[in-house]
Amino acid sequence: MGTTELDTRDARDAEERLARGFEAHRPRLLRVAYTMTGSLAEAEDCVQEAWLRLRGLDDPAAVRDLGAWLTTAVSRLALDTLGSARARRERYVGTWLPEPLVETRSGGPADPADRVTLDESVSMALLVVLERLTPAERTAFVLHDVFGVPFPEIAEVVGRTPAAVRRLASRARRQVGEGRPRTPATRAEQRELVEAFTAACETGDLPGLIALLDPDVVLRGDGGGKVSTIRHVEREAARVAPMMLAQARAAGSLTILAADVNGAPGLVIVDGGGGVSVMAFTVDDGLITAIDLVRNPDKLVRVPDLGIS
Repeated sequence: MGTTELDTRDARDAEERLARGFEAHRPRLLRVAYTMTGSLAEAEDCVQEAWLRLRGLDDPAAVRDLGAWLTTAVSRLALDTLGSARARRERYVGTWLPEPLVETRSGGPADPADRVTLDESVSMALLVVLERLTPAERTAFVLHDVFGVPFPEIAEVVGRTPAAVRRLASRARRQVGEGRPRTPATRAEQRELVEAFTAACETGDLPGLIALLDPDVVLRGDGGGKVSTIRHVEREAARVAPMMLAQARAAGSLTILAADVNGAPGLVIVDGGGGVSVMAFTVDDGLITAIDLVRNPDKLVRVPDLGIS
C-alpha cells in the first residue's frame, strides 16, 4: 500500500472518529440550542454550522475537550440567532410561542426531536419565561443554571467578564423564578388535570372547566398569521373557559389525543379539516395557570404522524 493511499485511509479514519465524537455530543448540543432559541429548526441550524466549523479547523484532532468546544460554538451561534430572532419576532403576527416538542402516547417522538431530552429543562413554561430575558441573560442562565457550564466559559460566549456573566445569570434567575410555578404538579397530577380539561371541553361543562383553571389563568395562541387563533393574550378563568368551549363548538368534529408536549402531559388536537394544534399546560398548586396553543403550521411539521384519516 502506497504512502498516498495510507494518507487517504488515515484521513478517512480521522474524519470518521471526528464524526462519531460529534454525534455523541449532538443530543446535548441540540438541547442547548433549542433551550436558547425556542426553535428546533434554528437549533438544528446552529448544530450543523458548529459541525462545519469543527471540520474546517486546520487540525480538529487537536481540540482537547470536544464537548466544551462544541458547546461554546453552538452557544455563540445560538446567541447570534437570538439577536436576529428578536427583530423577527417583533414583526411576528400575533403572539410568538416556542416550537413545541411533541411525543404522542401511541408512538415515539418525531425525528429529530427524539434527540432532545424531554424534561423540565425544555418545558414550555420555562421557554415562555425565557422570552422575557435579553439574549445575554438568557444565554448566561441557560448555560449555567440548566447545563452547568462554568462562568469563565460563558464569558467567552457572550464577550463579557465572568463577574458580569454571574450578574447576568443572577438577574435572569430572579425573573425565571418569578415566572415559574411555585408548586409544580407531578406528572400524574398534570395528566389528571389535562384529562379533566379534555372531558370538560368535550361535554361543554363550563363550571367544571372553570374549576380546573386558576382565576388568573393565561391563554396564549400562536397562529403566525397563517391560521386563526386568539389575537391577544387572554386572562382570567371567567373569560378563558367560555372562549375555549366556544372554539371547540366552532371547530365541529375534533380528535383530541393525549401527548407529551416538551416533556409534560398536553394535547394534540386535529379538526375536521385536518388542521393540527398543540396545547401545552402549565400547572401550579393544583390548577392550570397557563394554556399555550400552537397552531402555526410551520412550528408543527415535526408533530408525529397521528394516523388519522
